[in-house]
Amino acid sequence: MDLEKLLAGPLGRINTRVAGWAYRGLRRLPPVRRRIEAEYETLVSGLEGAVKPYRGVFPAYQRLPATGLDRAELLTELGDLARRERVAWQQGFASGAVYEGNDDYITFLSRVVELHSQANPLHADIWPSATKFEAEIVAMTAAMLGGDQATTPVCGTVTSGGTESILLAMKTYRDKARAERGITKPEMVVPVTAHVAFDKAAHYFGIKPVKIPIDAAYRANVVAAGEAITRNTVVVVGSAPSFPHGIIDPIGELSALALQHGIGFHTDACLGGFVLPWAERLGYPIPPFDFRLPGVSSMSADTHKYGYAAKGTSVVLYRTKELRRYQYFTATDWPGGLYFSPTLAGSRPGALSAACWAAMLSHGESGYQKATAHILETAAAIRDGISDIPELEIMGDPLWVIAFTATSLDIYEVMQRLTERGWSLTGLQHPPALHLAVTLRHTQDGVVDRFLEDLHWAVARVRAEPGTAEGLAPVYGLAATVPARAMVGELLERYIDLLYEV
Repeated sequence: MDLEKLLAGPLGRINTRVAGWAYRGLRRLPPVRRRIEAEYETLVSGLEGAVKPYRGVFPAYQRLPATGLDRAELLTELGDLARRERVAWQQGFASGAVYEGNDDYITFLSRVVELHSQANPLHADIWPSATKFEAEIVAMTAAMLGGDQATTPVCGTVTSGGTESILLAMKTYRDKARAERGITKPEMVVPVTAHVAFDKAAHYFGIKPVKIPIDAAYRANVVAAGEAITRNTVVVVGSAPSFPHGIIDPIGELSALALQHGIGFHTDACLGGFVLPWAERLGYPIPPFDFRLPGVSSMSADTHKYGYAAKGTSVVLYRTKELRRYQYFTATDWPGGLYFSPTLAGSRPGALSAACWAAMLSHGESGYQKATAHILETAAAIRDGISDIPELEIMGDPLWVIAFTATSLDIYEVMQRLTERGWSLTGLQHPPALHLAVTLRHTQDGVVDRFLEDLHWAVARVRAEPGTAEGLAPVYGLAATVPARAMVGELLERYIDLLYEV
């Protein structure tokens, strides 16, 4: 790739910080700037087909129509779009993304959304059912995650997703430390494998992220965490499991460390919150990770992943109401009246809270346990199949989020070849790898065999024809080899621009 040859070679011989400085300097030179922009354009245009496949197929609207379109025709077009996109996730080709997906279940959730489509929790006087749904969602999630064994009543709020749950928890610790300890330069101790939402929280709320390494088993290094804590540390973080590799951090040791220093500890269980409790009941060796540990002061758990709710809900939990209050926003002097909001949004879709409540109650403990059993059994079969391919290596000892790398091939080319067969896996970096988050979609008959067959084919194709894959493979390859992260960031910004082009 020209861009990689242009900058990866010389910049690759210096460290990341110096490389970033050098890149910014080179970027100011008109010939270099033009060359970089041209390469960006080439890379992004190569991705256009994947994210804009409907150009020229369906009408595109850049202005409101003079008169409203026929609703029946709109529903026909919407149905056509949905059918075109259904195969990929319904037949189990996607990592994560859709966690249940049964037709009858989708119909059930859609009916719930229809019944409560106008509800808004901001107006609790008009829709008190919304407060019932959300309070019970929080209570059920808390009880599932050790809250029923805690010394104080665990509480929380419903959020729009895992990212918001994490953002709110980090804001809460920042505000608590500022109010109670006078900390104005807050820091959080975070494993390098923690979800990127923690970086977003740091960026939004002015918290310094102090990254700690992982060990050979891909678990957060406890010794490094202890060394990273300073008088400005407001929270320590651990994952159950981590998004990249599906590995559970040593939550017991990390939370004990936080408790010893008198600071908060957050378990990010967005992926595992609705799997690990049931895996433990099934006899899997799950280490403690929830409110049964005295040092755990908050948690995040996604109801819209393995809780099988409709997309757009998660739960953030706190050990005490006093801690939760630092999450809230209140305004007492606004001319518009008294205002208060528990989360980032004001108005929120009450229909999603209703659907989440219905999803949890319709599954019950037995339903979640049965689903977890199917997922873990399927994941074990996939792990065994990957282990049989000499060129591939599974990272750590994951339960159902299976990360693997290549020992003698470009793993990103393997990813691209799998894409040609219809698969959508997640690309990882540092080191280069892929992961498959196993869901109920993968427990369908034939999915495991199809995946392993296609994986064997992809590896053989890359072995026979290295360096010929296109699509995302060059982009990930560039990201892995160029130390100037600003350059990679600029490429991602252009990709986002593409998403919003008509």
